[in-house]
Amino acid sequence: MTTTHQKPVVVITFSERLRPSYLAEADLARLSAFAEPVWVPCPTPERPSGDRPRSQDAASRRADGRGPAPIPPTQELLDALPHADALVVCTGAPMVDATLLAHAPKLRLVGELEGDRFAGRIDVDACQARGITVVDTTNGSSYPVSEWALAMMLIALRNAGHEFRRMLDGETGQDRDQPGYNHGELTGKRVGLIGCGHIGRRLLEFLRPFKCEVRVHDPYLAPEVADIFDFIHTSLENVFRQSQVVICLAPLTPKTRGMIGAQELDWLQPNAAFVNVSRGPIVDSAALVARLKRGDGVRAALDVFDPEPIPAEGPLAEIRRLPNVFLTPHIAGSNGESRPRFFELMVDELDRFVHGHHPRYVLNDRTLANRRGL
Repeated sequence: MTTTHQKPVVVITFSERLRPSYLAEADLARLSAFAEPVWVPCPTPERPSGDRPRSQDAASRRADGRGPAPIPPTQELLDALPHADALVVCTGAPMVDATLLAHAPKLRLVGELEGDRFAGRIDVDACQARGITVVDTTNGSSYPVSEWALAMMLIALRNAGHEFRRMLDGETGQDRDQPGYNHGELTGKRVGLIGCGHIGRRLLEFLRPFKCEVRVHDPYLAPEVADIFDFIHTSLENVFRQSQVVICLAPLTPKTRGMIGAQELDWLQPNAAFVNVSRGPIVDSAALVARLKRGDGVRAALDVFDPEPIPAEGPLAEIRRLPNVFLTPHIAGSNGESRPRFFELMVDELDRFVHGHHPRYVLNDRTLANRRGL
C-alpha cells in the first residue's frame, strides 16, 4: 500500500461483492478531493445453500442474533490501520473493538454504512474511551421507507387490498359498503406515529400537504423536535386511541419487541388504519390477526411480519386471506437507488468532520440507550 498521507486517510473495508452497489464513483471523487480513500476488501462470507439473507450480513450473524458473528481482520486491513484517520465499515467487516482499535493510533472517526445503529458491529464504548467519534448512515434507507410509509397509509385508508382482490375476481363496480369508501381520505386525518427517527421526520414533511394533525410516541425524542415539526408528543395509548391512522416506525430493540399486543390493538378506533413498515416482531402477530377479523372497519397495510416470510401455517398464515389487509414482502427500504446513498451520506459526514464541523449522525448516549432498550 502506497500513500502520500498529505490528506487524512480514510480506510474503507467491507465485502468485495458490495463495492459496486455502495461506492459510486462520483462519491469517491468527492471524498478524494479532501481525503485519501484506501479500499481494503473483506472476504465475502459463504452463504448456506438456499439461504437468501437480507442486505445486512444475515449469513454470518451471531447465534444470539445480536449483530455480526466475529470476523477476523485481514492482514491487509491490519497494515492499513496505523495510517488511518477514519475507518468506514459495512457488511463483512470485522468487529471494531478495542483489539482492532489498538492497531489504529491515529483514528479519529469510525463510520458504519449500514446496520450498526442496532446491530452492534462497532463497540461504541471502546471508541468513546479513546475519543473516537462514531457515526452511522443507516438512515440512507430511511428515504425509500418514508416514501413507502406514505403510500401504505393511502393504500390502507382506501382498503386497496380489498379492491385489488375484487378486480382479480372479475368484479368491476365500487364497493360502497367497505370502510375504504367511507373513510378513505388522508387529508385532515389525525395520524399517529410510533417512533420519530429519520423515517418519521421525513414522513412528517410528506404529510404537510395533507394538513394532518399528528400525534407521536417516541420516548427517546428530543423535546424540541415536537416544536420544530408542530406535533403532539404523547403516550402510546393516546397514539392508538386518538388517531385515525397509526403507523409503526419504531426500531426493533429489547424494549420494542412485542410492544404492540392485544391491548394496544384494542385501542384502535373503529375504521382506523394500521400500518407497519418497521419490524414484524414489534407487533404480536396473533393479536393483529384477531383485531383485523373483528369487523369494525379497521384495515392494515403491512410490509413486515413475524415471522418472515409469512408461514403456510400458524397464527399469521391467515392474514393473507383477510379482505382488509394489503401486504408487501419487506420491500420498503430495499431498492437499487438507496444502496449508494449510504456512502453518499458518509462522504458528507467525513467532509463535515475533516473540516472541523459537527457530524449529523453520531452514535451517542441517547442512541445507545435506544439500541439497548434502556
